[in-house]
Amino acid sequence: MPTNSVTGARPVVWPNGEPEQFVDIDGQRFAYVEAGTDAPALLLVHGSTSDYRSWQHQVRPFAARFRTIAVSLRHCYPEQWDGIGDDFTVERHAEDLAAFIDRRRLGAIHVAGHSRGGCVALALALRRPELVRTLVLADPGGLDGLLPDTPEGTRMARETAQMFAQLRANLANADHETAAREFVDALNGPGTWSRRTPEQRQLVLDNIETGPACAQRPSFTAAEIASLATPVLLLTGARSPARYAPLLAATRSANPRVAPIVSIPDAAHAMHRDNPAAFNTAVLDFLARH
Repeated sequence: MPTNSVTGARPVVWPNGEPEQFVDIDGQRFAYVEAGTDAPALLLVHGSTSDYRSWQHQVRPFAARFRTIAVSLRHCYPEQWDGIGDDFTVERHAEDLAAFIDRRRLGAIHVAGHSRGGCVALALALRRPELVRTLVLADPGGLDGLLPDTPEGTRMARETAQMFAQLRANLANADHETAAREFVDALNGPGTWSRRTPEQRQLVLDNIETGPACAQRPSFTAAEIASLATPVLLLTGARSPARYAPLLAATRSANPRVAPIVSIPDAAHAMHRDNPAAFNTAVLDFLARH
C-alpha cells in the first residue's frame, strides 16, 4: 500500500471510501476528502485539536445533496507540526480557506464550522462575503465578547482561557493522554474521553500539539455579526458548556438573518459526533431553505 506523502504513514481509510486528496496553496499542502455531485459546494471546517476526519458522519449524508468537502486546516493532521511559527491563527486559516475555494473554483458555497472552525468560518464570511452562501455554526468560537458584562459573564469568559491553560500545562509535561482527556472532558462532560472509540481518541492525539495555538482567536463584535449578509444557522448541543447559550442568543439578537437556534438532543459540544442524525437533519433542513 502506498504511503501518505505528508507523514509517511499509510493513507487514511475513510469509512465511506472517499480517498484522501491534497492541494497545494502558498507552499502548504492541505488534505481533504470530497464526495457528491457538481451541486453547490458545502465546506466543512473542523474545530480545535481535530481534522477533516471529525466529519465522517456528515460527508456521505451531505453528499447526497451537495458537493461536500471536509478539509484539514493548516498544521493539522496529516501534517505533523512542531508548534513553531506564527501562522496557526484564525485569520491565516480563513485566508487558506478562501484560497482553497478560489483554487478549486467553487464559487459561492455553503460553509459549516464547528467550535474553533465556526470562528474560522465567521472570519471567512467577514473577509470574503462573496464566497459564502450560508453559514452553519455549531458552538462557534470567537464570540466571548458578546457575553453579558456581569460576574457570571466574566466567569464564563474565563472558562475557555482556563481550559487552554490546562492543556498547555499538560503538554509541557509531555502528557498527551492527560492533555487530550481533560480537554475533551472539559468540552463534553466528565467521562467523555473514556467513552470515545480508539479511532476517535487517536484523532485528538494526532492534533493535540496544535492545542495551545488553538487558543488564539479574534473576538467578534455585535457590529460584525450584524454586518453578515448571509443566512446563518446556529446549533448547540443540549449538554454543551453553559457559556454557549448566552453567546448564541446574543449572536441571534445582533442579526435578523440568524435562524432560530437549534439544540441537538442527547449531545454535548461534539454534537455532530454525538447525535449525527439530528445534527444532519437540522443542517440539511436549513440548507434546503437557502
